[in-house]
Amino acid sequence: MLKKSLESVLTSQESNELISAFDQIGNIIIVRIPDSLLSKKKIIGETLLNEVKIVKSVFYQSSAVEGDFRTRNLEILAGEDNTETEYKEFGCKFIVDVENAFFSPRLSTERERIAKLTQDGEVITNMFAGVGMFSIMAAKKKKCTVYSLDLNPIASKLCERNIAINKLAGEVISINGNASKIIEEQLIDKSDRTLTLLPERSDEFLDSAISTTKNGGIIHYYSHIHADKKSEAGKLTEEHYKKITPVKSEILGSKIVRAVGPRYYQTVVDVKITK
Repeated sequence: MLKKSLESVLTSQESNELISAFDQIGNIIIVRIPDSLLSKKKIIGETLLNEVKIVKSVFYQSSAVEGDFRTRNLEILAGEDNTETEYKEFGCKFIVDVENAFFSPRLSTERERIAKLTQDGEVITNMFAGVGMFSIMAAKKKKCTVYSLDLNPIASKLCERNIAINKLAGEVISINGNASKIIEEQLIDKSDRTLTLLPERSDEFLDSAISTTKNGGIIHYYSHIHADKKSEAGKLTEEHYKKITPVKSEILGSKIVRAVGPRYYQTVVDVKITK
């Protein structure tokens, strides 16, 4: 459908490049435009706005996700200049701000996997929780307690709003601040399950993840890894984890979460630790 609508402005090869690089989040489209097509960005924006019925805003992502708050720069191409929208996933509703707090629709399969692994009675530390999606999905059906930590005050505020608009079986506690510091001050040996959802810096925070996790608890260790063969990415992450971990760990499994670039993957290793 989208390809057809772009036929008038782009060649078939150009529209292929574009389609793999856009995300629809609620009534917002975010598009990453190759340099070769930047001269056509306005017309691309207008076309997408006209063709995708529920969409109210089309933004061009003009920078990578970066900085401690994990935000990106967006430039309005068409429609309303409003970066906040409502997004639905796995029976939950989320208010997200696509420019001012980290959010990716491309993690939905992993969010669902973690929610299904979560058990009643568990305590979870979500170290880099963003707007609270993993946290809220885990607490939606299970009577668990999730400490949802994030350094970005806008993300923490959105998490609080998202807790309020969802009916949860468990409890989510949003805490704004540095994850390592919060763990040191209030969450030592607290969690049965810990998420390190900052793959580009998870090695820095592994000690904190271990500190918050109880003896016999599980850490979901997320990482970025280069792999020539896709099939090797999980195993390479396992080897890397074994090299750097200071505690006895039983590896329960590993997988690719998503591709983040050519031969570059976000992976997860699930480990059970003995302290």
